[in-house]
Amino acid sequence: MDVVRGGRRFLNTRHHLEDAGLTAEEWREWWEAARWFLHADGESGKRYGNETIRITPQGVVSIRLPAPLAHLANAPHGRYVLSACVAFKHQGEWADRIESNRAVAYRIHLDVDRARWYVTASWRRAVAPTIPLPAARAEGMVGVDVNVDHLAAWQLDRHGNPVGNSRRFGYDLSGPAAHRDAQIRHAITGLLHWACRRGVVAIGIEDLNFAAEKTREKHGRRRRFRALISGMPTGKLRARLVAMAAEAGLAVVAVDPAYTSKWGAQHWQKPMTSKSRRVSRHDAASIAIGRRALGHPIRRRTAPPPHDRSDRAGHRTVQAEPGTFGREGPRHPGTERAHDARLPAGTRGTRATSASNTVRDARSTGTWVQTPSGRWLGTVVHRAPWWLGKA
Repeated sequence: MDVVRGGRRFLNTRHHLEDAGLTAEEWREWWEAARWFLHADGESGKRYGNETIRITPQGVVSIRLPAPLAHLANAPHGRYVLSACVAFKHQGEWADRIESNRAVAYRIHLDVDRARWYVTASWRRAVAPTIPLPAARAEGMVGVDVNVDHLAAWQLDRHGNPVGNSRRFGYDLSGPAAHRDAQIRHAITGLLHWACRRGVVAIGIEDLNFAAEKTREKHGRRRRFRALISGMPTGKLRARLVAMAAEAGLAVVAVDPAYTSKWGAQHWQKPMTSKSRRVSRHDAASIAIGRRALGHPIRRRTAPPPHDRSDRAGHRTVQAEPGTFGREGPRHPGTERAHDARLPAGTRGTRATSASNTVRDARSTGTWVQTPSGRWLGTVVHRAPWWLGKA
């Protein structure tokens, strides 16, 4: 329960004035100063998104005075214009909102410790729209690999081919929570602006879930690895990316993170590396994520089946349709079939089977006839081995 405004901090200071170096009168001034604030919710459709507290793109602040204080106005329509101007550190998204007259809430308050007045702007983000997946893939995709200190991104066309060079958007997660949050927002803003300039309509990202219970249960005593993945801002970054991408008109496609780093480094790191371009494992992983978001397999090619086992080995994995389950996984080993195994009734083989050309298993030919009851009858004529009849 809050006894005074500010709660426990103000109450403890009042009970320990000597430790705080304050008198009762100074504490009273401090407490009254903390109560000096002005708050006004935003209104959509109003000029600059707020009728009570209005801030122009140039930073001019004006307040709509109530009727009892209308005689103090120094501007038309009962408004009071402050002599000082304000500036927001991250004003890109704020400027877009006030130019379109969307709701923005403001709070003017006094920081007692710094003896400064501050203006805080806040708004509610719109619900991210859902677009069909084919429409999101029509103009290609930007694959994003989330790492501890940066975002690795690479643009891919709709066929899954990398376009241009990779981009990195770094952030520093050391320091207080406000600093970390600002770093994440700055990296996401740079990523969205670059994606908009490249002309894509969607971003592919891994659907990571590093919960504390799953991490400890899965990785056990691997403390360094647990510390590494616990430092990745997956939950906060995903929530902010979805909200900020919706404001920028971009869609977000979440994909399965399985084998993206491994297969990306195996199939894309070396081909994309040149004398003038170095490709890291994270850059190759962004290509893998983008290809999976586009519906293409990550691996560039797979080994064909053996020629003598093409009937049971099947086609290459990459030739399967996008909707085929497990097409990106390793091929399961086929079962061995005997050389003289018969086909079921009513089926037709793709190629004739032949016996082994060895002494133990002499080659044979014969004719087979199917009876009305479904049984097969025939005569087999054995050939002599190749070495018989020679001097």
